[in-house]
Amino acid sequence: MYVMIDWHSIGNLKMGLFQDPMYITTEQETYEFWRTIARHFQGHNTPAFYELFNEPTLFSGQLGRMSWSEWKTINENMITVIRAFDPEKIILVAGLDWAYDLTPLLIEPIDAPDICYVSHPYPHKRTKPFEPKWEENFGFAASRYPVVVTEFSFTLGNEGIADNGEYGKAIIQYMEAKGMSWIGWVFDPEWNPG
Repeated sequence: MYVMIDWHSIGNLKMGLFQDPMYITTEQETYEFWRTIARHFQGHNTPAFYELFNEPTLFSGQLGRMSWSEWKTINENMITVIRAFDPEKIILVAGLDWAYDLTPLLIEPIDAPDICYVSHPYPHKRTKPFEPKWEENFGFAASRYPVVVTEFSFTLGNEGIADNGEYGKAIIQYMEAKGMSWIGWVFDPEWNPG
């Protein structure tokens, strides 16, 4: 079994504004976390993936501003710290818009080797037809870079997210056709969608 270690925060790390108090962190704490983790797990292959920051978002401006270039620099700094101790782990870098949008890669990819990009394509992110929008927002990246969908989900029955079984089949078929790896969110009695 392989393990993904994820710095599970949601918000704007650059400005220190977050979606909820439970996600509050700082750039310094984030760098220190990854330095500690990389030092501790260097040479161990069970924790094979480091997801640097779960869901960067500006929340429609409610969490301030952060350009892709600023987000890119923060990620490259984290990667530099990790690689100083642990050069073998696979680094996972999330797109903006709650880790959904990878379109900035068309112009400015992360300047680091051996990384994967992350997207979280939940049903509420786009309306039908899904596939052209997925292709535009994150799917195109899979033809150039490794892409891992580290969160996606749908519910069974109508619980306000989408017509869920149809969405689930469509997103899995799309990811597999594009050669993307994926991890479902979440096997938990309280967090959803399950």
